[in-house]
Amino acid sequence: MVRDTKFYELLEVDPGADEATLKKAYRKQALRFHPDKNPEDPNKFKDISHAYEILSDPQKREAYDRFGEEGLQGGGGLHNPMNPEDLFAQFFGGGGGFGGRQRPQGPRKGKDMSHSLKVTLEDLYKGKVSKLALQKQVLCSKCDGKGGKDGAAPKKCTGCQGRGIKIVTRQIGPMIQQMQQQCPDCRGEGEIIKDKDRCKGCSGKKVVTERKILEVFIDKGMFHGQKITFTGEGDQAPDIIPGDIIIQVEQKEHARFERKGDDLYHKVEIDLLTSLAGGKFTIEHLDGRILLVNILPGEVIKPGDVKSINGEGMPRPFDKGNLYVTFSIKFPEPNWVPASLLPTLEQVLPPRKPLDNVTGNTEVEECILSTVDPIEQQRNARGGNRGQAHDEDDDEDGGQPGVQCAQQ
Repeated sequence: MVRDTKFYELLEVDPGADEATLKKAYRKQALRFHPDKNPEDPNKFKDISHAYEILSDPQKREAYDRFGEEGLQGGGGLHNPMNPEDLFAQFFGGGGGFGGRQRPQGPRKGKDMSHSLKVTLEDLYKGKVSKLALQKQVLCSKCDGKGGKDGAAPKKCTGCQGRGIKIVTRQIGPMIQQMQQQCPDCRGEGEIIKDKDRCKGCSGKKVVTERKILEVFIDKGMFHGQKITFTGEGDQAPDIIPGDIIIQVEQKEHARFERKGDDLYHKVEIDLLTSLAGGKFTIEHLDGRILLVNILPGEVIKPGDVKSINGEGMPRPFDKGNLYVTFSIKFPEPNWVPASLLPTLEQVLPPRKPLDNVTGNTEVEECILSTVDPIEQQRNARGGNRGQAHDEDDDEDGGQPGVQCAQQ
């Protein structure tokens, strides 16, 4: 048992995680909360880096597990803590532009590619590995992304000086207008390579289309809309750092369960006897388990009641949410109770509610209830609406005949 789990929770790992798991978790969390991507909360990145520095050191981790953060104030403490950005740079092999330092100039980053992945609620409950096939641009292997064969290299276009665009001046009446347009000599590429020198693999385009299979790990308890980032897996191009592929989880609607946060909601219909005298019912859970649920005798369930089964909701790092059950009651068919048992019900059930507004001086007329014919009810409703509409038309005419003749 560990005394404090704060650092493990920051990295979203179990206290028994090995070194490889810690390193993988830190990489994921550091990229996610780096100040360049999450400027609203820079302290989160500092906390994650501090947690990894402690847990990646066996002596410091042992002190933390035994004594918590208090143990780090003594011999196992962090006497010369490393700057979070220095740790990030050491881990990833480069600077991050954090703390006011200038990021070194280099190749620009390409565009990120976004895709949605539809998953079921069962997938989010149990976890799943999905394979996603994508088409992406990669540097041509035959020419190493240079576009020319046998070592031939493109030359900078002299028409646009390598910019790929030209400034064109046009005169419209007394006005002179300057416009940018794609260079016709290099077709906007900024470079020119002779047709005979073009690479056969990419036809001089430097990149080719490749089919990429990504394994997307759906962790237990992930949410609808949550994003999974594949760093550097975007389209490749010369002198460009590939962008990221971002997979957004999209949950399909479920027939039996509704998710709200880490909790699940389920509707159950029970019979009248079970609602009054107790009994059992079953729920087939998202992982195929059958939950046998007991209603204790005397625990009266009313229509619309909501009860909780604790710990049977969506998975979380160290526990689960709750499963909330909303009840409806299935009442018996008419005339289901024999007349001989009615006195018994009178004794068992609570007494009837007293009659309202009935006194000795009140005129009382007894009535009975009849079963409603839905067709007749709709027909009467339509007839009443037509009569109302007819009355409104009469009111609008105002009882003045001959209006149309007057207009002719």
